[in-house]
Amino acid sequence: MQNRQDLTGKRFGKLTVLHRLQEKEDGYYLWLCKCDCGGTIKVNTKRLNRGTVKDCGCVPQKYYRKGTIAEDITGRRFGKLVAIKRVSNNNGRTAWECRCDCGNIHIVSTRLLKEGKCKSCGCLQRTKYRGMNNIAGKRFGRLTAEYPLDRRDKKGSIYWHCKCDCGNEIDVTEDGLVHGNYKSCGCFKKEIIWKNIPNQLHFIDGTCLEILEKRKHRADNKSGFRGVYRQKNGKYLVTIGFKGKKYYIATTKTLEDAIRERLNAEQIIHDGFVAAYHEWMHEMQNVPEDERIPLIFDVEKVNGEFVVHTNIKNKSGS
Repeated sequence: MQNRQDLTGKRFGKLTVLHRLQEKEDGYYLWLCKCDCGGTIKVNTKRLNRGTVKDCGCVPQKYYRKGTIAEDITGRRFGKLVAIKRVSNNNGRTAWECRCDCGNIHIVSTRLLKEGKCKSCGCLQRTKYRGMNNIAGKRFGRLTAEYPLDRRDKKGSIYWHCKCDCGNEIDVTEDGLVHGNYKSCGCFKKEIIWKNIPNQLHFIDGTCLEILEKRKHRADNKSGFRGVYRQKNGKYLVTIGFKGKKYYIATTKTLEDAIRERLNAEQIIHDGFVAAYHEWMHEMQNVPEDERIPLIFDVEKVNGEFVVHTNIKNKSGS
């Protein structure tokens, strides 16, 4: 798990942490550190806290001439490389002869080994991209391919870890990117859907016909049923909304009674409105849009009962 502690200014051996980088290694953030010798090195949080890396891999020349021995990493593994023996310094930095798992010998500085920048003689990189195109850094719509993963789909297409312009990250197959099946993390599709919602739904005086037709139970209140709310005294308050207004229906002792009251009100108001709308559409289907008579469907409460006023024939009301 990523360690989120702030290591800025802390010392680890010869290293002083300057600041955190946006890069990550093995799931941990990298920190830019300055060594007492003046050099810099990138080290991840885990390696710093565990004391795996305490310097930039340097051996000051003055100490080297005196015979001072650098940190002995003989036999230690770094990816596919195993350190065999120390060799002559490379630009003032300790270098090691390493044997790769593929059998090749590779000379590399302690700095690169510790920093995790060199994990093979080069065969790992060649194997990594074998049988696939190197699309690292390329853009596909809003997605930028960052690095390949060690898994493929059923067709053998390798997955790439991608970053979307919106900031989200997603794993997508190479085929999905190249063939244009994926152009975002999903944010683009959501934007299109929300953009087209006004054209897909029918609103009349702020009331959405489709929502009334497909209304479901609600789980965002204590009762679990739409428009029914359990009060502190144990009773149930029943309300109903229509055209931006909320109407009081009743207060009941039991949930069953509350649901019954709510359904009765829905039948009068919501179902009545939906039926009136479809009847109005049927009557107006052959009438030019600029000549259509507006649908009237208003509700008021008289003596505790809901009364509907509509201009649609065969509908109760005045």
